[in-house]
Amino acid sequence: MRKPISLLTLLFFVSVTACAQHVPNMNDSHHGASSPSPADAAETQDWAKARLAKSPRHQEWVKVKNGAREVNSFVVYPEVKTKATAVIVIHEIFGMSDWVQSLTDQLAEAGYIAIAPDLLSGMGPNGGGTSSLDRTQIGQKIRDLPPDQITADLNAVADYVSKLPAANGKVVVTGYCWGGSQSFRFATNNPNIKAAYVFYGSAPMTGSDGTVDKEALARIKAPVYGFYAGNDARINATLPATTQAMSELKKKFEPVTYEGAGHGFMRAGEAPEPEDTTAADYQKNLDTWRLNRKARDEAWARWKKLLAAV
Repeated sequence: MRKPISLLTLLFFVSVTACAQHVPNMNDSHHGASSPSPADAAETQDWAKARLAKSPRHQEWVKVKNGAREVNSFVVYPEVKTKATAVIVIHEIFGMSDWVQSLTDQLAEAGYIAIAPDLLSGMGPNGGGTSSLDRTQIGQKIRDLPPDQITADLNAVADYVSKLPAANGKVVVTGYCWGGSQSFRFATNNPNIKAAYVFYGSAPMTGSDGTVDKEALARIKAPVYGFYAGNDARINATLPATTQAMSELKKKFEPVTYEGAGHGFMRAGEAPEPEDTTAADYQKNLDTWRLNRKARDEAWARWKKLLAAV
């Protein structure tokens, strides 16, 4: 018999427009990999960590050079006979979390070399990354990242993963929440990526008024596929202008909205089902979880078809 769900886990089921459910940290990897330890064990995603620990795939941490910087990156290899396409995974505003690492492993399970860079590498105390920061610092540190540094880090990661002996040279990018917006932005800055998969992130904007940056979008060479939540007015408000701009520029942009889902549904829909029937909001939490799970499953199915076509 499964134990009643904890209040901490229930937080994963509630969709919010700012990805603000929770700020997890890095977990210790396995297969002999050297990985940072969590800064706060109470903030880890145990269900994601448990899934990752059971994986039979080869996982490792590598330091990707970007000039004087070293970008600590989590790589997982698929168990396939042929060389594979590589997927760069850009984390949420919560940094390198257990869930991001689990998702990276799931991409490898689907047949792809997946690499998730910790873009906070070197931004913490003593040159640490996400795991060296407490949960109140991570979001602000990410917001303070210089845009040019983000681009250079991602370019270095793309170059590194494309040259791995097991890679076929094709590189695509995906991201979630803050990372979703960064994946859209990376498509404007790297002409060599083959596709961008944007999960509840916006296109580059020219200012605080929400004007789409057409000059940036004009540089896109790859198709952009969007995955959006029905209950996410903040991000969805940007879609009409983005769709129009991409159409005018003759760029491929295919957004799909998953009705009933909340912002962050790929993570929230993977969390365990709520079980505490005595909780005051149990039915609401259960209904929310079911909608997020449905969206997550449908998005995964769509995404794998798109990846297979690269």
